[in-house]
Parts: sequence; structure tokens; C-alpha cells
Amino acid sequence: MTFTKPRRLSVGDTIAVVSPSWGGPSRYPNVFDMGIQNIESLFGLKVKEYPTARMDAQFTYEHPEVRAKDLNDAFADDEVSAIFASIGGDDSVRLLPLLDLDLILAHPKVLMGYSDTAVLNSYLCSRGLVTFNGPSVMAGFAQMQHLPAELVENVKQVLFQPSHRLEYAPYSHWANDYVDWGTPGYDGVRNLSPNTEGWHWLQGEGVVTGALYGGCIEVFEFTKGTRFWPSPEFFDGKILFFETSEDKPSVANLKYMLRNYGSMGVLDQVSALMFGRARSFTDTEKVELEETIVRVVAKEFGRPDMPIVANMDFGHTDPQFIMPLGIQAEIDCQKRTFALVETAVV
Repeated sequence: MTFTKPRRLSVGDTIAVVSPSWGGPSRYPNVFDMGIQNIESLFGLKVKEYPTARMDAQFTYEHPEVRAKDLNDAFADDEVSAIFASIGGDDSVRLLPLLDLDLILAHPKVLMGYSDTAVLNSYLCSRGLVTFNGPSVMAGFAQMQHLPAELVENVKQVLFQPSHRLEYAPYSHWANDYVDWGTPGYDGVRNLSPNTEGWHWLQGEGVVTGALYGGCIEVFEFTKGTRFWPSPEFFDGKILFFETSEDKPSVANLKYMLRNYGSMGVLDQVSALMFGRARSFTDTEKVELEETIVRVVAKEFGRPDMPIVANMDFGHTDPQFIMPLGIQAEIDCQKRTFALVETAVV
């Protein structure tokens, strides 16, 4: 299918901030404020907070129609160039029946977030809009001044300065040990470790290309079997990427989820599989997970040919790449490279 790209961002553009899932800014306003300040100071963007941005978390939970209205209104707003989620959560799926799909597709804009925002990103991508799995205001932007400078550069390269080939590389440092947001004097500092491992190339040969599609693997469970799930042919040739949340699903549960994709025929259709660095997993658990992924894909479903790369820099550890859904990417197993091979914005 053909995907519609949003317009590239420029200094001075206005960003709408919404809370499509959990109303986290109402609980941790200081963290939200840091994210807003960094968006403005690091990227020269203006921020327009929509009503749900700081709305009480209990109220937004009880009123998904209010959250959906914010999203519809932000897409329709001519002043707005992009829409950033404040934070993830666990019930964006309740917005899907309330979205004005025709309006959204008629006003393509950058929509970015991760975790539960994957529900929105994946649904809209399956209907033809390029969307962006990447930092949210409170988890990513709020900490950006204390994370490797490559993260700021990645945001600029994907959203502001598009090129026809953008090669990704492992970040120099990463964080898995987080300072609690409720800590007095929290200033966004993360405990960083050198990235000595890099990516784990589990199997595959040659070069494969395909449109990116994916997000938080647990969140995808919310839409499987519903009318919001992509049609079977949608997965043909895709490079499928998954990441795991701070809930730290067990390796056994991840095996069951991945087996489900095999049973649906998805593992027969996709050209490659990528996994983000598993949040809070020990080294031993990472090895177990990777062995399980290969066993399910290669042995249970007969795809020893499929390139599989794990421990990549996207998802619930920081810093994370922006992964644009619907954009052609390339995996070279010999050179061990991953790149976007078209612009994500116009």
C-alpha cells in the first residue's frame, strides 16, 4: 500500500501535546514541564497544550471521548505541525472507535509516542499514514539533556532534515536504571552505562528491505482479533519490530505472543524481525529471550532465513531511535547495518 508522509518540521513550528492514554502530567507536572522546555529549547518548537495534556488522570481515564476529541482536533488544527504524546499508559485502544479517520488522513501530521501510543501509531499506519514510534514528552524529551547527544541528532535527522538514506548506529550509552519521578529535586538525570554490547545479530544473511511496522508487543495484544487489526496482506514484506515495556513480560509470555504471529501467518509474510533492548532484563534473561525468539521463528515456523536483530536502541530503554512506521528500511546482515532508505517526512 501507499503511505502518506507528513510535512517535515522546521524551527518555529507548533507542536500539539495531548494525553491520549494515562494523564501522567497531572501526577508529575515537573517532569512534564522539563519535557516541554526541552522541546522548545533543543528544537526551537512552539508547544500548544491541548485540554487533556494536564487533565486529571482519573478524569481522562473515565472519559476516552475527551482524549479522542483532542486527537481529532489536533489533526484538524492548521496551526499544528505535529502531535506528541505526553506519556503512554494502557488504554489508548478505547479511542479507536472515536477517531475521525477521514479527517486524520486528510490532514497528515507527525504523530509520535511509544508504549501504549503504539495502538494509535499502528492503527493509523495500517490505514495509510506514516507514524512515529519515538520519545514522548515525559519519557524521552524530559531527560534529553542528560542523554547522549546522538538522540537529539536522530530527532533532527528523522523529523527536520530528511535524507534518502539514514543509517542508524548503536548509541554510545544507554539507561535501564531509572530515577523515580517522585524523587525530590528530580532533574531528569538517568544512570547511563556504556553500550558495549551493541546489537545482537541472531540469524539471517544478505540484504532485505521492507516497510517498518511495529511497537510495544504487549500493546499489540489489545487490538489482535478486532476490526482495528491490519488485514492479513498488510504484513507482506514488512520489517516487523517489537519492544517490551517496564511491566517486563516473562520470556514464556513473549514466546506465546510471538507464536501467535506465527499461527496468523505473519512470520511467513514479513521480511525481517527486530527486537528492542528488553527493559529490566538481566543478561541471562536476554539470552533466554533471544534463544526463544530464534526457536519460535526458525524451528517452530520454519524461517531460519529470516534476519533477526535484537538488543536494538528503541523502546523502553533510553535513548531510543525514532522508528517511522510505513517507511522503507534496509537490514544488511553482512555489514550488520540498519538504515532508512527513504525520507520519513516531506
